[in-house]
Amino acid sequence: MSLLEDSQWRYASKALNGKKIPQNQIDYILECIRLAPTSSGLQPFKVFIVKDQELKDKILPIAFDQSFVRDCSHLIIFAAWANYTEKNMNEYFDYVHSVRGFSERWENYRKRLIATYTAKSPEENFVHTARQTYIPFTYALMAAAEQRIDSTPIEGFDPDALDKLLNFHEKGLRSTTMIALGYRDEKEDWNAGMKKVRKSKEDLFEELD
Repeated sequence: MSLLEDSQWRYASKALNGKKIPQNQIDYILECIRLAPTSSGLQPFKVFIVKDQELKDKILPIAFDQSFVRDCSHLIIFAAWANYTEKNMNEYFDYVHSVRGFSERWENYRKRLIATYTAKSPEENFVHTARQTYIPFTYALMAAAEQRIDSTPIEGFDPDALDKLLNFHEKGLRSTTMIALGYRDEKEDWNAGMKKVRKSKEDLFEELD
């Protein structure tokens, strides 16, 4: 299948049937997440995989009782760094040096980047780290579609309550978005079979000369 065909196939399923996804397909989606690009390659986030039913049930009211949170096979949670700090950026650059070997050019880039971000407020930095989570988030949606696994993007939840439940603040993280992965329940899913609605090319695209 092509990326275009996968895009035409997928939609945000509103009801999932509880069937479990094979581990090899989950591993494929997670590897696509891992390989997604981010600003300066920093990957300023962590990704949490929830398959325990008891934990999904605890998250359900935090996500306004949307049934696909309870009925998904796996719930993927993206949590961004709450701030860019000298510590978390140094850990990344030290890792780069361990993989690539020392580079004077990369070391100079480290110093410049740390000086830039540490001069900003934590909230400014979180706005940036949060945006980075949406790149691997999109990779996950499309990797799932390629595997013919249904996915539901979730921003409808209380991030403060989720952060408290999962102790994200103690980890220097703040939740940004989630994906419910599973298989559509066509009898219960009011969105199944409906025509995909997107803006026309004329409305969406404009060439600048």
